[in-house]
Amino acid sequence: MKSYFTDYDMYLYGQGTHYEIYKKFGVHPWESGGKKGFVFDVWAPHAEAVSLIGEFNDWNEEANYMTRLEPTEVGVYECFLPQAKIGQMYKYVIHTADGKKLYKADPFAVTCELRPGTASVIDVRDSYQWTDQKWMRAREKKEPTYEQPMAIYEVHPGSWKRHPGTGDDGFYNYRELAEALTDYVTDMGYTHVELMGIAEYPYDGSWGYQVTGYYAPTSRYGSPEDFAYMIDYFHAHGIAVILDWVPAHFPKDESGLADFDGSPLYEYADPRKGEHPEWGTKIFDYGKNEVRNFLIGSALMWVENYHVDGLRVDAVASMLYLDYGKEAGQWVPNQYGGNENLEAVEFFKHLNTLILGRNHGAVMIAEESTAWPKVTGSVKDGGLNFSFKWNMGWMHDFLDYMKLDPYFRKDNHNKMTFAMSYNEYEKYILVLSHDEVVHLKCSMINKMPGLGWEKFQNLMVGYAFMMGHPGKKLLFMGQDFAQYHEWDEKKELDWYLLQNPENQAINNFVKALLHIYRKYPAMYELDWTWDGFEWINANDAYRSIFSFVRKSKNGKNNLLFVCNFTPVAYDDYRVGVPVNRKYRLLLNSASTAFGGPEKRRKVTYTPVKSECDGREYSIAYKLPAYGVAIFVY
Repeated sequence: MKSYFTDYDMYLYGQGTHYEIYKKFGVHPWESGGKKGFVFDVWAPHAEAVSLIGEFNDWNEEANYMTRLEPTEVGVYECFLPQAKIGQMYKYVIHTADGKKLYKADPFAVTCELRPGTASVIDVRDSYQWTDQKWMRAREKKEPTYEQPMAIYEVHPGSWKRHPGTGDDGFYNYRELAEALTDYVTDMGYTHVELMGIAEYPYDGSWGYQVTGYYAPTSRYGSPEDFAYMIDYFHAHGIAVILDWVPAHFPKDESGLADFDGSPLYEYADPRKGEHPEWGTKIFDYGKNEVRNFLIGSALMWVENYHVDGLRVDAVASMLYLDYGKEAGQWVPNQYGGNENLEAVEFFKHLNTLILGRNHGAVMIAEESTAWPKVTGSVKDGGLNFSFKWNMGWMHDFLDYMKLDPYFRKDNHNKMTFAMSYNEYEKYILVLSHDEVVHLKCSMINKMPGLGWEKFQNLMVGYAFMMGHPGKKLLFMGQDFAQYHEWDEKKELDWYLLQNPENQAINNFVKALLHIYRKYPAMYELDWTWDGFEWINANDAYRSIFSFVRKSKNGKNNLLFVCNFTPVAYDDYRVGVPVNRKYRLLLNSASTAFGGPEKRRKVTYTPVKSECDGREYSIAYKLPAYGVAIFVY
């Protein structure tokens, strides 16, 4: 009888180049012997036998043994069931060489049983009728991506908003989330939504970073078709979608990938390479063709099958370094005696080159916290070929500075200027992510010094500096209206705070910054080069004031930023200007819209020939305490 998984599939999978492997492994509609049904395929080379259990056979372990396909050493098992139907749950029973039985979920499942259940569910991925062809064509033409605007709203779907008093934790489903999030994101001015915790995971408290279903949108929020609808809806409204993706490690759950066929299969066999002692998780074996294929196939599925616009790759540093989070004796050096995981390096080069080569306009983003060189460099230059890298160094310096009493900021001025000294080395995203507002780190507003309104003023000037600084932007949900509490995945954001004038003011301020960001190419076209940025005064440490210019490629509508990080106001603050032309005030943080006292302010400023900041011409401006001014010229 003809097999669904062909000899050619075997060859490609063994080479690690079966890029649409999700169309072969797992469960698929098929016709065999004149009968229609579903065919199941799974990889378990060390198993003695594999049987299929589910609602279609009353979970009878003896009813449906799978056939081990030739060549048997590859270890692919297959079974065709005409009685199987969409919506039925199933698992694989792995009969091990030492007589044990392991009850495993399908690594390639289309969807899964709602937790705490761990069964896989029969479904299809290609049932949704997409309407985003115009978006996908336009995306292909948006290269180079690093010249495009990118203001990312990071969202945990289960705690953004909830339906109070309803079952199933009151989660918004994918369709509800699409519509509600679109309204908010469009109004605020974000360009991208980044979704945490989409690939199926068993434990809510892991936020989606301990994945068991690398090919399945979590059933917490609906079906695969619902998920596709959400992406399509975002695209219809001009919103790009990034998913968090976790190829660094996986949990030890009995139903998952760990010791899948009775022995290490997806993980390194040596626990010094195959386990994270710090996290209690397993590490993928990046030296194994089939494992690399599993991961690359997952990434491609999200981008190509579900039209996702990019992946943010979690914990890249933990993959690059063999000794990450480990002490002496807990890790094994590479063949040259170093701590670099050379297999993971090659995996990244393969992954990124393939995805970006096949999907022009998509992005691959590294959450990488070290000084590893050329993370966003091209493969031909020895780089990893990511599109962007999270700038964790900037984030730490920025937050260290912002938490200081303003009196002490003058002694830490370099924390705000240092990032520009290495800005050209990578293509960065400036991030204030979920990781910064959990585990007793305090919410953004409660990191700020001072009392009451002073905290909000500090946060406003901090956000303005961030938005003006080179690099794409990311804010985690709740930060744009100054939620007081740390983020809690078990409940929705404190939206009621927007009834408070100060919270609404900061929300208005972030909204104004985002709309300026999107409107003016100077804010994003030349993020990675000094051609797009110039300090006016980087050394005014005593007053803790920073002034700088963002430049566009065509030299038009450049922006001048002035940011005052102390409670000292200046009635006649003078700032040097790069050219003698009129400067129009775009944003004044003392405006009543942002909680300030000023209803009106002079709009246009004409430079005078008065040297300041090493410039021949300058303008004078009333700079408030914690004041922000953005001028266009």
